[in-house]
Amino acid sequence: MRNILVRASGAQGQVRVFVGITTDLVEDARQRHYTSPVASAALGRALTGGALMGMMLKEGQQISLQFLGDGPLGGVFVIADAEGSVRGYVRHPEVELDLNSQGKLDVAKGIGTGTLYVIKDLGLKEPYRGSVPLTSGEVGEDLTYYFTKSEQTPSAVGLGVLVDTDFSVKAAGGFILQLLPDAKEEVIQRLESNLEVFSGGVTGLITEGKSVQDLIALLLDGIEYQITEEREVHFRCKCNREKLEQIVISLGEQEAREILETEKQLELTCHFCNEKYQFTSEDLHHLFRQAKKEE
Repeated sequence: MRNILVRASGAQGQVRVFVGITTDLVEDARQRHYTSPVASAALGRALTGGALMGMMLKEGQQISLQFLGDGPLGGVFVIADAEGSVRGYVRHPEVELDLNSQGKLDVAKGIGTGTLYVIKDLGLKEPYRGSVPLTSGEVGEDLTYYFTKSEQTPSAVGLGVLVDTDFSVKAAGGFILQLLPDAKEEVIQRLESNLEVFSGGVTGLITEGKSVQDLIALLLDGIEYQITEEREVHFRCKCNREKLEQIVISLGEQEAREILETEKQLELTCHFCNEKYQFTSEDLHHLFRQAKKEE
């Protein structure tokens, strides 16, 4: 299954909707970070939300989501851009929790109480920074509150991750439905009625075989709409060896060699994709010799 995002406009510009199926994306993240089921659900929801918000950006722009709560997951971090790349991690991916009272993965307890930070790099001198309290820790509800409170855009956000019995990701996806200025009451009422179909969660519809186009048709049932964009999204990190070499150089030659001698290896790991970069004694010799030449 490809990871597909679709954008649509309805009711002659009164409403816009972003829908995505991200099962492979979230499974990729699970395998990279060895996440527990509750961590997979929290990270998967945030990755899907970030990917959908990336569709709102222009080329060259990116958005960062930080769910910083007092729960045992320790925080969920996601960066997405306008080109369909998204990456992220959970600070404590090994955390396991009992199911909540509804028999579902307890993402709210995992994230806890705290703050959602949204940082948009729009190519300006300073990035846009917004923050709101975490209303539930369920991710989708927190993003709904953010849009309404911080961006003054009435929205409904539905995000879901279904973890299989072998801990793999069986289904993942979500939507962002937004009312634009001057939306008429009859359109609002129709949308509220349509959202009842999603009351059981978006992953149930995905496992039934619904496509992104099917999900949009359900969200905008009875409303004239046009699909304006479709794209694939991938877990893609911007780390590379050259960037990690600069971190090694910033340590200083003495400290880098002490780490290598004490630990028997100098290994740096990217938080976002869990890619590991190893440096030998010969690597350090070359790096610091080159750095001295460039001084």
